[in-house]
Amino acid sequence: MDRLTGGLLVVVTALVVLTEWGISAQAGLVVPWAVILVTALLALQVRPGRYVFVLVAMGLTLALALIGQDWQPVALKALQTSAFIAAFFTALATLRSAAATSPSIRRSGRFLAQQPPGRRYIALTLGGQMFALLLNYGAIALLGSLATASANEEPDEEIRRHRTRRMLLAIQRAFTSTLPWSPLSFAVAISTALIPGARWADAVVPGIVTSVLMAGTGWALDTLFKPQLSRPRPERQSPDGTWALMLPLVLLLAILVSSIVILHYATGIRVVGLVMLIVPVIAVTWGLIQARGAEKGQGFRHRAAEYAFVELPGYRGEIVLLMMAGYIGTVGAPLLAPLLDGLGLDLSALPASVVLVALVWLIPLAGQIGMNPILAVTLIAPLVPSAEALGVSPTAIVIAITAGWALGGVTSPFTATTLLIGSFGGVSARHVGLIWNRGYALATIIILSVWVVLFAQF
Repeated sequence: MDRLTGGLLVVVTALVVLTEWGISAQAGLVVPWAVILVTALLALQVRPGRYVFVLVAMGLTLALALIGQDWQPVALKALQTSAFIAAFFTALATLRSAAATSPSIRRSGRFLAQQPPGRRYIALTLGGQMFALLLNYGAIALLGSLATASANEEPDEEIRRHRTRRMLLAIQRAFTSTLPWSPLSFAVAISTALIPGARWADAVVPGIVTSVLMAGTGWALDTLFKPQLSRPRPERQSPDGTWALMLPLVLLLAILVSSIVILHYATGIRVVGLVMLIVPVIAVTWGLIQARGAEKGQGFRHRAAEYAFVELPGYRGEIVLLMMAGYIGTVGAPLLAPLLDGLGLDLSALPASVVLVALVWLIPLAGQIGMNPILAVTLIAPLVPSAEALGVSPTAIVIAITAGWALGGVTSPFTATTLLIGSFGGVSARHVGLIWNRGYALATIIILSVWVVLFAQF
C-alpha cells in the first residue's frame, strides 16, 4: 500500500510538472483522474479525523451539483488545485529528505541553538529563515529539537524555562516570516494562483518587507521584555564552531533562489512550476553527493526508494488535509457566494483598504475555529472583488493574503507550527498561539494592517 501511495504521488507530481512546463497537454487530462485515485488510496489509510475531510469534499460536490449550477468545471478546477498542492508538497519534501541526512545542516543548526542570550534570538531568526526555505516544517522539527536539547543542558530550572520559550518562539516566528515571500511557501503558491494577474516576481519585494516587519517586531519585543531572573545569569560557554558553518546553507539557498529567478525570466514559466522541478533536481544532486562513499545498500537508489515508498507515504495525513483543504475551498466558494448575495453584502462596494485589512484579520481568525489557511484562502479569495474593481494592483491583494496567512501560522492552535512548538515546549498549541504569542500577534497584526494599506496606495 505504501509503495502504491508513494508511486502515485510521484506520478501526480510528474504530471503537474509536465502541465506547468507546457510539455504535454495530455498530462493535464490525466491529472484529475490521478488525483481521484490517490485521494481514494490515501483515505483508506488515514484516521477518521482526516477521512472526514474527504467526506465533506464529496458532500460539497454533491450540493453543488444539486443546486443546478454548472458544477463540473468547478469540480475539475478543485481537482487540479488538489493535484497542484500534492505535487508542491511532494517536490518540497525531496529537499527536506536530503537535508535530514546532511551532517552540515545539523552542525549549523546546533551552532545557532548555542548562541549566547544577547544574539540568540536574532541568530535563530535569521538562521531559522534559511532553514525554513530548505526544510519547510522540517526546520521547526530540526531546530526545535536542537534548541530544547541545548536548553536542557542548563541546570537552572528558571533559566531553562525562559530560554526554551524564547528559542522556540524565535524559530516559529522565523518560519512564519518567510511565508509572505518565499517561492517555496504554500502561502505564495496558492495566493498567486488564485489572484488573477498576480506574480511572485511582483510580490517578492513587498513580501520581504512583510517578513522584515514580522521578524523585526518579534526581535524588538523579545529585547524589550526580557524576563527578569531572580538570580544573576551564569557564565556562558562559546558555541561550537564559527559562522563559517552557515556557508553551505547560504550557498545552497543562493543556488536555489538564483535558479528560480533566472529561469523565471528566461522561460516565463510560473515560479511554482519552476520550484516543482528545480527543488527535486537540487535534492537529487545533493543526495548523489551524500551517497559517495556510502556503505553497500545505503547508496542513492536506497535513499530514493526510502523517500518515495516510506517517507512520502508517512505524510499521508498531512497530504490528505492539504489536498482536501484546497478542494473544499474551491468547491465551497461558489456555494458561499449566493449566500452573501442573499444577505445583500456587496464586497465591491467596500473601500479597498477595508477589504485588504479584512484579509489580514480574517485568515488568522478563521484559524481559531480550525480552518487550515489553505482552506480559508481558497474559500475567501474567489469572493474578493477583482484588483481592478478595488482600484489596487493584484500584488496588493497577495500581500494582504500572505500577511494574514503568516499570522495564522503564529496564532492558530490547529496549524503545524503551533503544534510542533507546543510539543517541544511542553505546552498546548492553544497556549503557544494565544498566550506565548498574544502580544506579538496583536502588535504585528496592527503593523501589517497599516503596511498593506500603505502599499496599496503606492
